[in-house]
Amino acid sequence: MSDFQILKSSFKGDLVVPGDPTYPEAIARWAKNAARNAAVVAFVKDTEDVANAILYARHAGLEISIKGGGHNPSAASSTEGGLVIDLSRYMDGVRVDPEGRLAYVGGGALWRTVDKAAIQFGLATVAGTVNHTGVGGLALGAGYGWLSGAHGLTIDNIVQATIVTADGCVRTASKTENADLLWGIRGAGPNFGAVTEFVLQLHPQRRTVFGGLIFFTADKLHQLLDVTGEWWAKGPSEKEGMFQIFTRWPDKQPCILHVLFYNGSEEEGRQNYKALFDICPFEDWCKEMPYEALNGMQNEFFGPQANAYMKGTFLSPSLSPAALTRIFERVIECSEPAGYDIYLLIEYFPLQAANAVPDDATPYRRGLTPNVLCLILSKRDDEDPLGYMRSAARDIIEMFAEDSGVHMGYGNYCPESDTLPPQELVSVDKAKQLFGSNYPRLQQVKKQYDPEMVFRKWFMITPAA
Repeated sequence: MSDFQILKSSFKGDLVVPGDPTYPEAIARWAKNAARNAAVVAFVKDTEDVANAILYARHAGLEISIKGGGHNPSAASSTEGGLVIDLSRYMDGVRVDPEGRLAYVGGGALWRTVDKAAIQFGLATVAGTVNHTGVGGLALGAGYGWLSGAHGLTIDNIVQATIVTADGCVRTASKTENADLLWGIRGAGPNFGAVTEFVLQLHPQRRTVFGGLIFFTADKLHQLLDVTGEWWAKGPSEKEGMFQIFTRWPDKQPCILHVLFYNGSEEEGRQNYKALFDICPFEDWCKEMPYEALNGMQNEFFGPQANAYMKGTFLSPSLSPAALTRIFERVIECSEPAGYDIYLLIEYFPLQAANAVPDDATPYRRGLTPNVLCLILSKRDDEDPLGYMRSAARDIIEMFAEDSGVHMGYGNYCPESDTLPPQELVSVDKAKQLFGSNYPRLQQVKKQYDPEMVFRKWFMITPAA
């Protein structure tokens, strides 16, 4: 009996291979360009399935990738000729302990499932702002959300996890058990194994919030930059949050979008953002909404199955309105060709709570400034659009570094694993840059739990010598 037949005989979930009717669906991802031709897709049912899949892949010499939501366009959840451990079909549930204020979240769950389950008890945690994103990828990479102002990053709310490591062992990671492993997964991605369950801290949350999108014509840019700069400089409260987006909409017309959040009533929210509304948006989609609808506000713009490319950086506090004006003009210029949609997002989450966490408390460093993300989507099929998308994104993001010298951003916004074929591995230098002074400790954790580098699809960490 072959190794694969042995795996099949004990596997409780579904094994999909090339030629099966469901294979195209099994390798599809949110970003069309992130799909890869896996040799095996293992839809695991439990931790034993995960362990068996890992051991089979290691014995067969297959690269391993882990898929939760499959939302990252860098193809970190895909593999060419390897084995995908797919948690999304069976390990996607959420159980809430309202008395303990904890959510037990399957590694394949989406954020919308978490939001809906927790708010039934008047609770919530720091969740992704696009709710069809998977919990695992966002949480392991740091995780920002509308509640970051009050509760920090998603990693600051991970109190425990179940993880299957490279040796096939099922381990609990908490402050009292495998504490170094808990430290490692809170920001260093899937470098240490497959997380099959997260235990997330929940917080009291009102049932309705104010939020939505407002749209401005390009001639309002200078007013918007002034108002946004003043609002940010005064230090927004933990109840607030805003995205400023440079794009074209509708009908490819240059415009500026603001995505607003206020953890209160519509009356309070509109008063809080009165200076923006006084600039007279041409569309106002803001309203008081159920909390569970909050992270679906942007779904209309960021649906699945387009080619996608993203690149990020951190916003320098010294970047001038004149520089942002030039960046806006460049975004509009780069988005002129038909078939390309460019969104340049500046994410203004209040960061006091996140930056109050010591730099070495998690692998993800603090001293944070707002994230900047250039996201380019294209459904063009007449040619490979990625060359243009990559060039435009780099051009735009490099404009942020011209004055500040900042060349690194949020790890989940890094595209590098899509630019290093065929291995699709992010260079060690990039990992050192991302994790900074925490990198040597990560090497020690890697040495203990994955010395042979079985898990290496996201900011590859080399084990300590």
